[in-house]
Amino acid sequence: MSDGTSSLPARAAIVGCGVIGAGWASRLHLRGVDISIADPSPAAADIFAEVTANAAEAWDALGIATDGRGTVAFTDLDAACADADLIVESVPERLDIKHSTLVAIDRAAPAGAIIASSTSGFTPSELAAGVDGADRLIVGHPFNPVYLLPLVEVVASPATTDEVIERAKAWYRGIGMHPLHVRREIPAHIADRFLEAVWREALWLVNDGVATTEEIDDAIRYGFGLRWAQMGLFETYRIAGGVGGMRHFIAQFGEALSWPWTKLMDTPELTDELIDTIADQSDAQSGHHSIRELERIRDRNLVGFLKVLESNEWGAGTSVRALRDLAD
Repeated sequence: MSDGTSSLPARAAIVGCGVIGAGWASRLHLRGVDISIADPSPAAADIFAEVTANAAEAWDALGIATDGRGTVAFTDLDAACADADLIVESVPERLDIKHSTLVAIDRAAPAGAIIASSTSGFTPSELAAGVDGADRLIVGHPFNPVYLLPLVEVVASPATTDEVIERAKAWYRGIGMHPLHVRREIPAHIADRFLEAVWREALWLVNDGVATTEEIDDAIRYGFGLRWAQMGLFETYRIAGGVGGMRHFIAQFGEALSWPWTKLMDTPELTDELIDTIADQSDAQSGHHSIRELERIRDRNLVGFLKVLESNEWGAGTSVRALRDLAD
């Protein structure tokens, strides 16, 4: 079990500076960690600058200090990893690209460095093929925007040492995150398996003409999504059971599990027609905003939620308070 301590890596390397990599880089940078970024894309520096600007605006709205920022350097993979304590891999979600990148990172990194993949689906054992230092390789799977959402799923393989796991968790807490140690290796870890089930059902609802993309989003954001944001699934259903709690809820609604309400085991074929329907409905729903505008709207809403949760000392709000205390 973790003792709840937190610390910071002296230096971190970010390999891959897309949406997720830039989010990691921003959070580490704003927490005062010196970072090196390796990404061959000529847009990497602009992406980092834009994401960091959004992150700083959000942290400022939460009252979290950002004046003690770390240094930033853009360089190649070998130079970025050479003196890093923590190396965050966030390259595209293709196993061949992950393998070649992680092998290169392992060869360039100091012996004591921790290598953390941001993968949303692959297990550490799958990633470790060809990596000599499999004992220091973990999955540290975050959620977008990384600079605001505190959850990081920490997944180890049988080769990973306990010391690496505990040190990584302490570093994650040091940058204001909530490390969730996944008990067993499983594809897509915990949260994305849940999201995949919801995504499958949503695709069927569009495919079968039951609902549009906006109507499905409304069902979430005006209803159960507000409960999930603060209490998750099981605590929400415990309340639904009344004074009898979870046992009464299951007795009352458990039979529904055998009813043909969902199509979770199947996915509709992503035909050109279905793709066009989803894309056109999404454009009608949100196309009047640019992606950067949507990001800022999302961040402002998240800041509001997080402030309320913090004031009630509940859920993700406790991570905000911890991060503010760390940053002060």
